Amino acid sequence: MATDPRPAAGTFEISTGTAELTHDGVGGWLLSVNGAQSSHIDPFDPQTLEFEYMRQMAAAIEDAYPDPETRLRTLHLGAAACALPRYLAHRYPQSRHVAVEIDAELARLAREWFDLPRAPRLRIRVGDAREVVSALTEQTRDMVIRDAFAESVTPRHLMTVEFTEAVRRVLAPGGLYIANCGDRRALTSVRAEVATIASVFGSVELIADPSMFKGRRSGNIVVVAGDGDLPESAALQRRLRADPEPARMLTGDEAVAFARSAAPLRD
Repeated sequence: MATDPRPAAGTFEISTGTAELTHDGVGGWLLSVNGAQSSHIDPFDPQTLEFEYMRQMAAAIEDAYPDPETRLRTLHLGAAACALPRYLAHRYPQSRHVAVEIDAELARLAREWFDLPRAPRLRIRVGDAREVVSALTEQTRDMVIRDAFAESVTPRHLMTVEFTEAVRRVLAPGGLYIANCGDRRALTSVRAEVATIASVFGSVELIADPSMFKGRRSGNIVVVAGDGDLPESAALQRRLRADPEPARMLTGDEAVAFARSAAPLRD
C-alpha cells in the first residue's frame, strides 16, 4: 500500500468525457465522471467505503461468504476508481477480481492515482460490460457485481432479460448477481429491473434506505439475486440497521411484490 499517495486534484479529459478528482478534506478522494459521483477512495484504508450502497453490497457479500480465505472469482461491471474491488481484494486475499471499465483513459488514471491491487488479484479490462460478459466461459464466476452508469443512468443494454441471462450463464452454481439500481422517487426503472432479474433468477433480495422503498427519495436500491439460498441472516439485518445510513432488506415474496405489475425489460 502506498505510504504517501498524493494524486493531483483537478479535471481530466477521459475517453467518454471528463473526470474530476477532489479531496474530501479528511484524507480521501472523490471521483466524479461527467458530473456524477462515481467512486470514493481512502488511499490509506481499503476498508473505507464512503458510498452507502457499497457498504450494503459488502454486508451481503460478507454474510454469504464469512470465511476471509474464500477464493472468490468476481466480475465487476463498472470500475471507475475500483473502490469495491479494492475492498473485496483486501477482505478476501485469495480472491481474484476483474473490473470492466468502458473508458480506457479512466482505467489508466485510476491505476496512476491509487495503489490498486495488481493482477492477478485485480485486473482492469477495458470494454463494454455486455460484450465482456457474453464472451466469458460459462460457470466461471462466483459473483457478478454490476455498478455501471452513464452519468446517473444504467445503460439499458445492461438491464434487460437477455443481459441478465448472460450473467446467469457465467455464474457458477450458488453464485450471486448483485446490481446497483439507481432511480428517481417514482421507482419506475428499479421496479422494472427487479421484475427483470426475478424472471431469470430463482431468488431476489433488495437492500436500501427505507425511505427509498417508500418512494420518498431518489437513490440506490441494491438487488441481490441467485438460484440458491441468499444472505438473509439476522446478523446481516442488524449490520444493515447499524450502518451510519440504516438500510432495510426485503426478501422472499415481499421482494418480488416490490416489482408490482412491472414488465421485464427486453432488448
